[in-house]
Amino acid sequence: MGLLDNKTAIVTGSSRGIGAEVAKILAGEGAAVVVNYRQKAPRANKVVGEIQAAGGRAVAVGADLTTQEGVQSLVSAAMEEFGSLNVLVLNASGGMESGMEEDYALKLNRDAQINMLNAAVPLMPEGSRVVFVTSHQAHFVETVPTMPEYEPVARSKRAGEDALRGLLPNLAEKGISLVVVSGDMIEGTVTATLLDRSNPGAIEARRAEAGKLYSVEEFAAEVAKMVTADVESGHTEYVGGADYFGKSA
Repeated sequence: MGLLDNKTAIVTGSSRGIGAEVAKILAGEGAAVVVNYRQKAPRANKVVGEIQAAGGRAVAVGADLTTQEGVQSLVSAAMEEFGSLNVLVLNASGGMESGMEEDYALKLNRDAQINMLNAAVPLMPEGSRVVFVTSHQAHFVETVPTMPEYEPVARSKRAGEDALRGLLPNLAEKGISLVVVSGDMIEGTVTATLLDRSNPGAIEARRAEAGKLYSVEEFAAEVAKMVTADVESGHTEYVGGADYFGKSA
């Protein structure tokens, strides 16, 4: 028996990186998983193929979360394909990509998170869980300076976290819990790569400062644990970056 047998999970931004690893772990625990991608269908189909080859259930759904149609298509896929929705992992984020409109970071990291939650909640039964994935650089942005290149993204992610926390009373009424997972810079992620490109040596400097940086697989395992962890709604799980602790969040 897996911890998530007969449950359905949506993992946003799960065609690669942390989201893909979380999707695979949850499927291994018995969950049927909606794997979400924005543009890269082959990557998402590969993740689904790996889950199915291991005996799990998954479907890939292309959706731009900054549109209402995109949000709705994910929720609809969970219900139509698997008949339930019990877990929502809000992993998708961005804002450092080139060529996006000026307010794209806020649209994705705040507005889309709220829209996704609001679309999912009416279908989620009591006992369901929402997990929001963020970074220490965003979570602590009010008290700990971050790299200038990342600051707009960090502030938009913190705005997203604050907006989600604002919905805690509504979630409590429905018996749904929200957990935030905040991680230090993660080796091998798109964000880390883009940061290192705009600020060469950033990753090495952070690794030296923190003593260790988590890999994508290690961090994904911590995120997946929070789907079933016995913690209070509103709990923040910190992963890595011990030098941040003791600083107000």
